[in-house]
Amino acid sequence: MILVTGGAGFIGSNLVAALLEQELGPVAIVDQLGQDDKWRNLAKHDLEALVHPEGLPDFLQRRGKDVSYVFHLGAITSTTERDSDLLAQTNIRLSERLWGWCAKQEVPFVYASSAATYGNGSEGFSDGADPSALARLQPRNAYAWSKHAFDRWVARRRPATDPVPPQWVGLKLFNVYGPNEYHKGEMCSVVCKAYPRATAGRPARLFRSHRPDYIDGGQKRDFIHVRDCVDVMLWLRKQPDLSGIFNVGTGRAQTWLELMTALYGAVGREPLIEWIDVPETIRDHYQYFTQADMTALRQAGYERPFLSVEEGVADYVRNYLATDDPYR
Repeated sequence: MILVTGGAGFIGSNLVAALLEQELGPVAIVDQLGQDDKWRNLAKHDLEALVHPEGLPDFLQRRGKDVSYVFHLGAITSTTERDSDLLAQTNIRLSERLWGWCAKQEVPFVYASSAATYGNGSEGFSDGADPSALARLQPRNAYAWSKHAFDRWVARRRPATDPVPPQWVGLKLFNVYGPNEYHKGEMCSVVCKAYPRATAGRPARLFRSHRPDYIDGGQKRDFIHVRDCVDVMLWLRKQPDLSGIFNVGTGRAQTWLELMTALYGAVGREPLIEWIDVPETIRDHYQYFTQADMTALRQAGYERPFLSVEEGVADYVRNYLATDDPYR
């Protein structure tokens, strides 16, 4: 049995779908559904178990011997969350406990980190678990700090003296978009938020640049389709001897204008943009450039090409957003 924490969420539910499509189950998930439509991310899937996070210790005690692999994607992912105690409890201490369980039970452990750990990018975007390199990174919000804190905790583990899972991998996920993100509200991708406006022939809203070296919409991100993220995770499951912290991006930064051009093109319209100021509360922390250094994952043997913005947005629109049933 494969255990997926955060399995009802955006990336988690896409992973669950892929595991079941490839008949790699059974799959049990740990998540809480709340009062919105998050349940629809699971509606097509036959699950071994749906476990509330508070029930995880009891589930592991009863069914732990059946768990063969853990994908730990459950977390508070809001970059505007201000409750640092809650972030520490959920994103750090829970992760440490699950790591410890996997180490004791000798179960592989793959967890989601974030490209937000790189801060403003002044130290570059090279991945790895070198403690001194990680110490130089300066996350710029509490969410990013919580992810970085667990990365650093992991990097301090030493197999000779500390319990370590037989395989462990941290994934620094860049700007992910794709189906099943609809419950995320303001935290969903710009593609998802702008799609209704694009189809109606209305302008998408983008932040204008507040730096002279970037034109409005010229800010760049490494945008990656969720399908590519899931493919990396499925590949890792077949690499039992590979451990470490790896970037998961395309390795190619593209502009917000390119993203919106792809979206409007996918719905058959010319792009329209309404420029708005970056709120002063986040202006000092706003990233103007992210681009994953994918050297380590490629050298480890991952060969599959990643979708460009043009390819990925077209797929998202054609196969999900423009259909009667946009869920995977």
